[in-house]
Amino acid sequence: MVGDKPLVQVGKKSAAKKGEKAAAAGKQPPSSAAQKLQACQDIDDATKDRLNCYDEIFKPQPKAKAAPAKGVNECRFLKEEDERLSCYNGFADKIPRLPR
Repeated sequence: MVGDKPLVQVGKKSAAKKGEKAAAAGKQPPSSAAQKLQACQDIDDATKDRLNCYDEIFKPQPKAKAAPAKGVNECRFLKEEDERLSCYNGFADKIPRLPR
């Protein structure tokens, strides 16, 4: 104790923090890669904005001779933007719609 006040107060703020977490949970941005890809699908097709959205999820790492992509994360290796965009779209279209 310092004077007449305790050094630590236990239990008074935990209820308030739980309420803040619950409120924040309702307004969370998409967390999984699939949800983020689906959010990119809301942007107009064949636009630079949609490609930028995909590129924020998977940072581009172009290779001179990229092998055909077996998964969405391998689209980042394609050098041409049009090829990369169509690669992302192909995989994103196959993802079942998740609840938002």
